[in-house]
Amino acid sequence: MIKKGCAGLGLGLIACVVAFLLWHQGALAGFEHATWQWRVAHFARPTPATSQLRIIALDQKSLDWGRKENGLSWPWPRQAYATVLAFCKRAGVRVVAFDVLFSEPSLYGIADDQALGQAMRENGPVVLSYTLAPPGEVTGAGESPPPVLTISGFAQWLAKSRAPVLPRAVTMPVPELAASAAGLANISNHPDSDGVFRRAPLFVNLAGRPVPSLALAAYLAGAPGQVPLSLSKNHLQVGALAVPLDETGQAILNFRGPSRTVPTVSLAAVVQSELQLEAGEAPVIDPAEFKNAYVFLGMTAPGLYDLRAIPIDGVYPGVEVHATMLDNLLSQDFLRDSPVWVGAALTLFFGVLAAVAILFCRNAWQSSLAFVLLLPLPFAAGFIAYGQGVWLPVAVQATAVLLALVSGVVFNFATEGRKKRYIKRAFSQYLHPTVIEQLVANPERLRLGGEKRELSIFFSDLAGFTTMSERLDPERLTLLLNEYLSAMTDIILESGGTIDKYEGDAIIAFWNAPLTQIDHASRAVQTALRCQERLAELRPDFKVRFGCDLFMRIGINTGPVVVGNLGSAQRFDYSILGDNANVAARLEGVNKEFDTEILISEACRRQLPAGIQVREIARVGVVGRKEPITVFAPLASGRNGNDLTDRFATALALYYQGEFAEARSAFQDLAADDGVAARYAARCREAQDNPPFSWDGVWRMGSK
Repeated sequence: MIKKGCAGLGLGLIACVVAFLLWHQGALAGFEHATWQWRVAHFARPTPATSQLRIIALDQKSLDWGRKENGLSWPWPRQAYATVLAFCKRAGVRVVAFDVLFSEPSLYGIADDQALGQAMRENGPVVLSYTLAPPGEVTGAGESPPPVLTISGFAQWLAKSRAPVLPRAVTMPVPELAASAAGLANISNHPDSDGVFRRAPLFVNLAGRPVPSLALAAYLAGAPGQVPLSLSKNHLQVGALAVPLDETGQAILNFRGPSRTVPTVSLAAVVQSELQLEAGEAPVIDPAEFKNAYVFLGMTAPGLYDLRAIPIDGVYPGVEVHATMLDNLLSQDFLRDSPVWVGAALTLFFGVLAAVAILFCRNAWQSSLAFVLLLPLPFAAGFIAYGQGVWLPVAVQATAVLLALVSGVVFNFATEGRKKRYIKRAFSQYLHPTVIEQLVANPERLRLGGEKRELSIFFSDLAGFTTMSERLDPERLTLLLNEYLSAMTDIILESGGTIDKYEGDAIIAFWNAPLTQIDHASRAVQTALRCQERLAELRPDFKVRFGCDLFMRIGINTGPVVVGNLGSAQRFDYSILGDNANVAARLEGVNKEFDTEILISEACRRQLPAGIQVREIARVGVVGRKEPITVFAPLASGRNGNDLTDRFATALALYYQGEFAEARSAFQDLAADDGVAARYAARCREAQDNPPFSWDGVWRMGSK
């Protein structure tokens, strides 16, 4: 487990480093922007501040109305805007901000510009726009430079920020209008590298001096009194409102929805409404809808080329970008970048977590579950952070998680896969396939090499096999042996047993390794009974085909032995070593003495459940052991042997006591139906004829 944890840590760190490098090189920008679009779309909602905004749109409907109803071609005479300002004054708006450039004199003469200037002074406050001129140009002759903001701490902030210093080159409104405006503002914003607007500045650094955006200028013009401005490291303080800034001085926009989320009316409808009100008629638009509103006037007609792209709308008028900035300012909910260390820490955490988790997955469905559970974590973190007003980078985290998961799968295939293939190869010859699959799925349950463990050991042999092998030709003998061993092996493997080896006609098997089996003794004994039943079924067929009767003797012992892969590096067997394994072999041979089919040791009998009946056969002294072993014969399921067992136990007790005459009489009463009793009756007669010098009741074996 510690080794896997260290490997997971290493893989996770490597995945994170690769993700950081891709992020730093900008390779993940498209991915990050896609995830940002999901977040914006999920959280975009109007706020109470949205209802304080209005947009008067110079849309296609207005252009069509001007051409059809009034014969006006574009550009319109500026007195039309004077009518709009009169309506706004009547409605009691806070401020009107023009996202329209008046950089050229009116085609209708200077009187047209003067009329609009007069309307601006009478129906103000009005904010006009200017743009940054193309590189290489300067402010035109006779033009005044744009007014600058007084921002406390600007010089100190500028020295530490990465905000670009723009040349003093602007395209200003004509003097007749500029002089009448309550404020002048920059409307030149630049999208991200993919052409999408996600950030915008509330002010720009023009030749070392701050000038306002249209949204900030509109807010200041509509505010009662002077609003103090100050800059700290990452905030612009606008009176009581704090705006988080990035290192270039831009704010992340919190979009409220697609185009027209801000209440929008057609400029033609506003002009019509004012003319109707002047004529005493009911207006198309109720002025009360504009009460105390911040009004932006801008172009939305496709032919006027002021359409932008935002994360959730590919056709978004530029005027709505300015309205969104003011909405965010009023709501105090501009988004902010998360600290770099937070994104880095989460990337490391998720990357290492993914790598460690996938390394502990044991199969395909667990690995799939890891992908399903871990891949969404960075996205969930990004959504949670957005809800708190933070842009948390998701792409780098998701990339780290994906790389960690994939590298973990590859690592598992290269290591665990090799181990699983090794397990399958090593155990395919002597374990049931279902057991092998358990080992493959849970390799930690297998200790390769040697270990000491309590097992129940099964040793079987065929009676008279030597004579049989001499009588049958090799081909028929091989066929007989293969059919017999296959039938017995199937039963052993189905019960969860492990085949140790075949030695001619002998089968050596055991239970409780490599997988733990609490009921190993019961499995071994029940397997022995099933093997005898199956051989009884096959015996008539073998008799007909091969001319011989097959009888099997089985010995079972339970006890600790050494079990593991034993052999050389090139060839090995999963086998057992120890005295308890030898005892099982000796018990198989003891069957010959008592004419029994199965004998088990006392250690095995103690672990049997109550449902398996046994009878005590003898206390035997086997070759190689000083201490005698009490052996038992299990009774086949469904066989009613209680009377025989009780009578035999009574006779055996007399035998142990040395009461040979009484024991012989008791055994003789059973001998007709029981070969074991017949052997004891003969043994008692010998003891009567030749009384032993000392008596302990042990039946000693003279050979293995």
